[in-house]
Amino acid sequence: MSRGFRPGLLPSLLVAVLLPLLVGLGFWQLSRAEEKRLLLASYEARRTAAPISVGELERSPDPAYRRVLLQGYFDTRHSLLLDNRTHAGQPGVELLQPFYDQSSGLWLLVNRGWLPWPDRRVPPTFDTPQGVQLLHAWAYVPPGAAFRLRDDPPDDGWPRLVTRVDVTGLWQQLGRGGLALELRLEPCEVAYHTDWPVVAMGPEKHIGYAVQWFALAAALLGLFIYLGVHNARGNAHGDRHDSRY
Repeated sequence: MSRGFRPGLLPSLLVAVLLPLLVGLGFWQLSRAEEKRLLLASYEARRTAAPISVGELERSPDPAYRRVLLQGYFDTRHSLLLDNRTHAGQPGVELLQPFYDQSSGLWLLVNRGWLPWPDRRVPPTFDTPQGVQLLHAWAYVPPGAAFRLRDDPPDDGWPRLVTRVDVTGLWQQLGRGGLALELRLEPCEVAYHTDWPVVAMGPEKHIGYAVQWFALAAALLGLFIYLGVHNARGNAHGDRHDSRY
């Protein structure tokens, strides 16, 4: 068998290192696809459930994606414009405004959706609904690290352009009591574009990446086998040639 397969020391070492890595990356992508599938299933179940009150949301140990019924009014003075948000390939911002919920006595940071901002020399325009509003929203919990308020100069004024948001820091800055959550409006008259994706990358993309990793592993293994057989044949041919002399 050793005479029929001689890949060489360096290729053997490379395959011993790279092959388990490529296969491991493939299975990791498959596990990520399953995580995303379960997340989407949980999202769908919660988004179709009856809305809960803000008080129930405050007591919930897992508030992500829960529908909430809001009744109160917007703060017209303190708005945040979340920068670097695109929609259908167009640049824009997301409008986040404090909302006072009368049933719970708590402030909430409500994301009213995406606004276009094609010309950065001109501030984006928006209006704030007046009076008491009855709205449906859902709790958004960002993956990974929590949002943080950008270190803007104190004289920036309002509305404030930010790249990240720390909801708790905002309430401390304004001296208010509120939930450390972002609530995203469901489509309604006072909402802008609200078709947020649940996950940045769906299960199908993870499966596609897994197939690529497995294909690379198969190609590496095939090349290793070919090299081993080719070298063995070359050595055998050389041995027969030397035996004539």
